[in-house]
Amino acid sequence: MFLDETVIYVKAGHGGAGGKHFLREKYKPYGGPAGGDGGAGGSIYLQADTGLNSLNDFRYKKEFIASDGQNGMRNKMAGRDADDITLLVPCGTVARQTETQKIIVDLTKPGEKFLLARGGKGGQGNYHFATSRNQTPAYAQPGLPGEELRVELELKLIADAGLVGLPNAGKSTLLKMLTNARPKIGDYPFTTLSPNLGILPVYKKNIVIADIPGLIEGASDGAGLGDEFLRHIERTKIIVHLIDTSGLSGDPAQNYRTIQQELKAYSAKLARKKQLVVFNKIDVPESAENIARFKQEFPQIETLSISAAAGQNLDGLKEILYKALYAH
Repeated sequence: MFLDETVIYVKAGHGGAGGKHFLREKYKPYGGPAGGDGGAGGSIYLQADTGLNSLNDFRYKKEFIASDGQNGMRNKMAGRDADDITLLVPCGTVARQTETQKIIVDLTKPGEKFLLARGGKGGQGNYHFATSRNQTPAYAQPGLPGEELRVELELKLIADAGLVGLPNAGKSTLLKMLTNARPKIGDYPFTTLSPNLGILPVYKKNIVIADIPGLIEGASDGAGLGDEFLRHIERTKIIVHLIDTSGLSGDPAQNYRTIQQELKAYSAKLARKKQLVVFNKIDVPESAENIARFKQEFPQIETLSISAAAGQNLDGLKEILYKALYAH
């Protein structure tokens, strides 16, 4: 099952204590201080990985505790620094402090790495504290504790275009026909249960398209699969609103209003995002009459007509997407 939100606990390692040792050589049985410094505790990092597309790795393991630094040793030998932990997350992962909801980092670039919890500094050994008045100090610094915090991880997929529409509008079929994605396709509602990404190559550019589960009226109140998947099109530059014009899913004009209402209920900013309204299933005879009624009701809206299943006018859709994203 697709996981795009979770809470984890991270604790960096404690710094090693400084050593309290003295030189013990054959002819110097009572030599000076020689305790080494303690090693640093392990730190914990987040790193964006293009090979991941969900937070499923955090489904069962939610606590990450780094090792402590080694204590300082004899003969001024420093303790070993503890190993760091790097947690790999998908590009588009947002980390927040659970208590304040303040954003800690938004990892949007491949390979981007962020220090989430710093390991504690190691303490200084007793040789640092020798003075003219105290040449054999028995004191050494303790190591410092590492940082610890609870972090909310939220994934917002990074795509250029986002597909929205009612269940059975044909979004998954369109994604399959346009891109290398292989989403599950069926003639029943909610075939798509998690977001799918596909790459559409156009004129030496790669357009990333996100298909999210279908929305229904009341999704903002939890109906159907809810509206939480809309977070995955928040970063897109354009929304492709796919409408079934066959009439089998209801009146296209009313379906358009339903989706617009749900977008607005989720986020006013998302509702204002540039949209392309695409009529699908124009190979069905009833579609012509339904499209005419839609245009009568919304004459100001520019539309494009396609049949994803039959492959009709997909080149026109590619051209419009390219111009919307790259022609400035």
